[in-house]
Amino acid sequence: MKVGILNLGLSNLFSIASSIKRLGAEVILLESLTYSVDAFIFPGVGNFTEGIRRVQSIRDALQSYIKSGQPFLGVCLGMQMLFERSEEGPGTGLRVFKGEVRRLQAAKVPHMGWNRINPVKPSPITEDIKPGEYVYFMHSYAPQPKDERIVLALTNYEVDFPSIIGEKSVFGTQFHPEKSGQTGEKILRNFLNLSKR
Repeated sequence: MKVGILNLGLSNLFSIASSIKRLGAEVILLESLTYSVDAFIFPGVGNFTEGIRRVQSIRDALQSYIKSGQPFLGVCLGMQMLFERSEEGPGTGLRVFKGEVRRLQAAKVPHMGWNRINPVKPSPITEDIKPGEYVYFMHSYAPQPKDERIVLALTNYEVDFPSIIGEKSVFGTQFHPEKSGQTGEKILRNFLNLSKR
């Protein structure tokens, strides 16, 4: 299996590439979408506006891939850019999902460290994930989808926010599965298994 990981200089890709390799897949770091892959991961850390600026040259290709029905996973900022806009700054997101990204309503931001995820509906990506399992977060903003049906898991940090979203073959995690131990590994394995269905 070939897994493409988008390299826009928005995150350190070593951890996520290593995690995917441990699961037995070949990793291909991509700066464009000209290479054929079985699944695609869009990781990111940093500012929404800068992320959207860097993705402009491949925006159409990225949206075409998402519409193709092949497995797609956005991680952290990569998940946020699937929405329409963000309070963090100007720029139009990829608009895969309706809604916007808003600043966390908590006394201490950023939300950094381990916290629980609680699945709220069945999904292939949350298979074998039990309520209360811990994953690793590092963010100040989180999406607020207009359609609550895409929310697959919630996390509480003074208020509830979506920590996993998904519809059909497109998924997003607000946490970093590659830094989340066995729980993160299960989620990545579930994601890779989507390409075998």
